[in-house]
This record gives sequence, structure tokens and C-alpha cells, in this order.
Amino acid sequence: MKMKLPTDFVTNMRSVLGTEYADFEVSLGAEQPVSVRLNVAKCHRLGPLSIPTESVAWCASGRYLHVRPAFTFDPLFHAGCYYVQEASSMFVEQVVRQYVKTPSVVLDLCAAPGGKSTLLCSCLPEGSILVANEVARQRAQVLAENLTKWGQPAVIVTNDTPKAFGRMEGCFDVILTDVPCSGEGMFRKDETAVGEWSRDNVQMCAARQRDIVAAVWPALKEGGLLVYSTCTFNQEENEHNVEWIVRTMGAELLPMEVDPNWGIGGDTMGGDMPVCHFFPHRTRGEGFFLAVLRKTSEATVRNFKTRPNRTQGVGALLRNVEEYVFGLHDNVVSACPLWMEHFADVVRQCARTLQAGIEVAEQKGHDLVPRQALAMSVAFDVEAYPHVNLDYLSALAYLRKEAVTIDAPRGIVLVCYKDVPLGFVKNLGNRANNLYPPEWRIRSGYNKEHIDLWEKEN
Repeated sequence: MKMKLPTDFVTNMRSVLGTEYADFEVSLGAEQPVSVRLNVAKCHRLGPLSIPTESVAWCASGRYLHVRPAFTFDPLFHAGCYYVQEASSMFVEQVVRQYVKTPSVVLDLCAAPGGKSTLLCSCLPEGSILVANEVARQRAQVLAENLTKWGQPAVIVTNDTPKAFGRMEGCFDVILTDVPCSGEGMFRKDETAVGEWSRDNVQMCAARQRDIVAAVWPALKEGGLLVYSTCTFNQEENEHNVEWIVRTMGAELLPMEVDPNWGIGGDTMGGDMPVCHFFPHRTRGEGFFLAVLRKTSEATVRNFKTRPNRTQGVGALLRNVEEYVFGLHDNVVSACPLWMEHFADVVRQCARTLQAGIEVAEQKGHDLVPRQALAMSVAFDVEAYPHVNLDYLSALAYLRKEAVTIDAPRGIVLVCYKDVPLGFVKNLGNRANNLYPPEWRIRSGYNKEHIDLWEKEN
């Protein structure tokens, strides 16, 4: 079905694409590709193996699906075995592969809901630290949930402004700014984006993007990388802003090696800027723009005092426990990788921090009750607790935070699905208290057709 597009948008895209415009407009009315990214640290498979998949060329763990299942009813989705992500944005992996060769401190500034952050968790060199930030409180909670499910320990989730990070002068090797934009690249995914589009909104977004980059720029180390990306097509928010960063910040624009078979476009202004444009009539994905810039100006590095607050007694819950330091914050015991301990304290001094490392347990009186993050972590030693596998319908009941019956010893028990941890229960013998976080529970109503499909495949 042909999409009704704003006149000014059509005029602008005709000037950008020329004879390709007709194909571009047709692509906006075409079916949207469905793509996911596997969490190879947890699981090498995606739900039912009978769902046909194809590889995403620029992302090793990316897969296109031939059908769109109801992901809500797949326990492996809730266990963090894969992430549903638009394929074009997976191209961030190529930046890491080409330019990030050693352990790095990385900031994902506008990170919610977590697609690029979980991708960075999977492809950054071992020993790296990721700070994932979101300014909107509710979206930051979604970000924290998705990163917790992904299960990597060297992650800090924050809820603050770009200006807060600007105070952390010279702290980051890489800053990803997937800036809020006019959303032209999401037109076929979100019809409301079409109705909200206007020339004034494009100009407002472009100005806000420059403000964001300017505010966070001091946090980037000399020689560090700024990855600038949007999900829009126009030159004001893309090429013009890249030119502004080069001119105003003294940044160096870096080339990206791109396979011609991928169909990724370059500078739409007729120049030779090494930028990457994803158009849906050329590539199998939504609209996306990316540029990589290196900071050439000198950066002053501030010194921060650390205030470690350590505790003991939960080390047996993690594998390679000697690699972690345990701390107590607000009655929650967290395990922080040794190489991240000092930096986590630096972040806490400058930005509102929601979580750092692995939330292992909550102190309730004299008891330590395991947190959901422990079950989700790839560092968790699953032999630390008795564990049982749930069948498909029991797993769904658990994820709805309903009562489940298990055959296991009394006390804390880890419940799994296909040997992948889902969370904890407290088994009382005749019943088990469901410890799944209430804010995470499946709220969707029972859909027999969808559930029958998953049950048949499992």
C-alpha cells in the first residue's frame, strides 16, 4: 500500500535520490523486515529452530526471520537469548570491528531501549566497560531491564543528561550518540512518525543534536571516537551536522570499509564525506545514518576519588569470583568486575546511576535473597542453587508471575527453560513463591493461536 508522505519530505527526497526516488517510495510501503540478534554468550539458537533465518551481512550474530512470531510468548526472549533489533542499526558492529581493537571505556549516550548497547556488550574487546545512558526515567528503566537480561557484567546504566557526562572530561575512548531525530527512517515502522514530520521539526532536531554533541564532547579522550548516528534521511540532521562537528570541534572524519554488496550509500550531497546511509530500497533494513569521527583536540583528564563500600559472603554465586569486587549500595549487593570498580565510582559521582555490575542479592534482615540479575548474568554459577527445567506452559506461567509447582528441595531454586535460567522461586514444599520481578511480568492476554504455535515448536 502506497504511503501518503508529506509534500516537503517528498520534494527533499527527490532532490537527494533523483531517479531512485520511485523505488524508495515503493520500499516505504513494502513489508518491514524482521530481524534479531543472538546472544551467543548465552545461547546459540533462536527459539524454535524451524523458523527460517538468514544472516545479516554486517553483523555476525544478526538474523533475518522469514516470519514474525509473537516474541512475547517465547521464554528464551525473556531470558535474553536474543534481542529483536532493526538490521540497519546492527551496522555499529562494523565500527567496533574496524576501529576498537583494545579494551575500551564506551558511553552509549542515548541508549534506550538497548539495541545498540546490547550489541556493544557482545562485540567490544574483553575487558571493556560500557556506560549505557538514557535521559528519560521510564525509558532508562527499560534500558536497565534489557541490559540485565543480556547478562554482561561490565555494564553501568545511568539516567542523566549529556551535560552530566561532559563533566567527566577525557574519560571515554568511544562515545556513541544515536541522537533523537525526526525519524524519517522509521516511517514504515511507525505511522505516527509520518504525521509528526515537518520542516520545522527537522530543523529543531538538528539543533538539538548539535547541543547533545557539544555537551558530551569534553568527555571524549583525545584520539577517542565519536560515533554519530540517526534513523533519518535528510542532510540537515546528517551530513550538515557531521560537517558542523568537524568544523566546530576540530574532529577528523574517518572512513568505513563497506562491502559494495551491502547496498550502503555514502554522501548524498555529492561530496566525498565517508558517511554511511541506509535506504530501504537499497538495503534490507530501515533508514539509518552513521559517521565515525576522531577527536583531535587535547582533552583534560580529571581525577576522581573512589569510595569503595565492600562486603563479602556471596562470592560462591559467581564463576571466576576472583575477578569481582562486592559492594553494598541501598541494601543491594553488587558484583563489580575488578577493572570497572574505580570507574563505576567515577560515574556515580557525576551521573545518576541505576545499576553497576551485577546486582547479586538483596539484604533483607539477616538473609540475602538472590536478585533477578544474578540469574540473567553470564557470570552466574548455576550450580550455586538447585535448579529445575520448566516445560513451556509452566515457563509462561512463571513469566506471568503466576504460581508454579516444582519438584525440588525447599528454599531458593533456580528455574530454567531449555537449561537457560529464567529466575528464582522460593520453594515451600506444597507451593513455590514466584520471585520474578513484578515489573517484568508478561501482561499480554492469552492468545491461544500464538501460544499453540510456540508450544508446537517446543
